[in-house]
Amino acid sequence: MSALAFTVLAVVLVGPLPALLAEASWPMRAPRAAVVLWQSIAVAAVLSTFSAGLSIAALLFVPGPDGRITTTVGEQIATLGLTRWSCSVLMLALTAMVGVRLGSTLVAVAVSTRRRRARHRMVVDLLSEQSRDLDRVRVLDRTEPLAYCLPGMRSRVVLSSGTLAALTEPELAAILRHERAHLRARHDLVLEAFVVAHTAFPRFVRINGALDAVRLLVELLADDAAVRAAGRTPLARALVTCACGPTPAGAMAAGGTSTVVRVRRLAGPPNSVPIALAAYCAAAAILVIPTIAVAVPWLTELNRLWP
Repeated sequence: MSALAFTVLAVVLVGPLPALLAEASWPMRAPRAAVVLWQSIAVAAVLSTFSAGLSIAALLFVPGPDGRITTTVGEQIATLGLTRWSCSVLMLALTAMVGVRLGSTLVAVAVSTRRRRARHRMVVDLLSEQSRDLDRVRVLDRTEPLAYCLPGMRSRVVLSSGTLAALTEPELAAILRHERAHLRARHDLVLEAFVVAHTAFPRFVRINGALDAVRLLVELLADDAAVRAAGRTPLARALVTCACGPTPAGAMAAGGTSTVVRVRRLAGPPNSVPIALAAYCAAAAILVIPTIAVAVPWLTELNRLWP
């Protein structure tokens, strides 16, 4: 029953629930809570997948005819039969493969992302100048307005001379606060975790809109920080000015394809506290309730096998 419950939970958390959340409109009014909900779904999906495989693999260690835990292949086959033993071994192997896949993907994404950022940081340092008036801001000699940040231990905020010429002082303050909010909150690490999950899961399982939804929410969080510093109108104008600027690989840019959606949000109602509270409660329930309802009985069974 534990294996079946974990399997059903994993399927729901990987498929229908992310699909519904990716299409929902309410996260626009509670981006921080929505990110937490996405994180809880991702963690619960991974844990449920592992738990489903391990609960089936635990059959390999059931008591044999003599009442002792089976520890050899011969004892396990004699107790379970060849078919159930083969299924248990297969599930153990698949669970191990999932773990290896997640671990290798995490390392690959982390290494490649940091290499791209280090390479681009070196190019930026060579081709740009340190701003005399703005702290920790590099200025590229380009007429096209662009604004982005390079996260990491040696972070950079990069603007073009066209951006400085096009933006008023309040608009410049808004765009700088936006980029520094990304750096301060380490939004890159939030996105990196979802990139790992998106890459590790097979294409027929993952929801393509999930990663895009989280990327938008991260931008909304930075927008909210900019609004608190400079107001809605200056930020909206700055976003429109920088909308067509390029986004280098590994960077986080103020503009992009989501600019229209974000500007419309700035003209709409403010964030909703009740929606945020409901999302936080849902995130806690997704992590806590399945653990109590499914994991506890399984742990009780393991405790019975190994008193």
